[in-house]
Amino acid sequence: MTDATSIIALPAAPLHALEIWSNPMALATRVQKALGFALPAMNRSAGNGSITLLRFEPTVWLAEGAVSVLVDTLGDDGALTAIGGGIVRFRIAGPGWRELLMEGGVFDTSAAAFPVGATAATVIDHVGVRLHAESDDACIAYVPSSYAQSLHHFWDEALPLLAS
Repeated sequence: MTDATSIIALPAAPLHALEIWSNPMALATRVQKALGFALPAMNRSAGNGSITLLRFEPTVWLAEGAVSVLVDTLGDDGALTAIGGGIVRFRIAGPGWRELLMEGGVFDTSAAAFPVGATAATVIDHVGVRLHAESDDACIAYVPSSYAQSLHHFWDEALPLLAS
């Protein structure tokens, strides 16, 4: 039942693009030592209490949280770029979140295709978005600020239709 599904714009958070340019194996070892967890594989996430890394591209991760430990760890092998001002995060939660994200989209959000901890880059209603299956009951959508209001409106309009 989708009537309990909610779409909430989350407060701004420190978001950075983490890019690896060279020495990927050595850098991955340094990152694991610094963070206490390995860089997540493609279309997966990993984290601890202060930072979450979401992998959407072969050499790029979205880093959400405290990234200061990564600055010295990267050295000349990569970079962190602040992107939080250009992104709005939405938590879509409740029993209909998977169906809602398939409305106007081209992505299979079924639990088998998009399990908890998975990440994806896709298009919804002509907008490029990044998704993170946060739990069985919720997903975080990372939306460009310039499209956030219109995509939120699209989801608000689609939600009642899923219940019929």
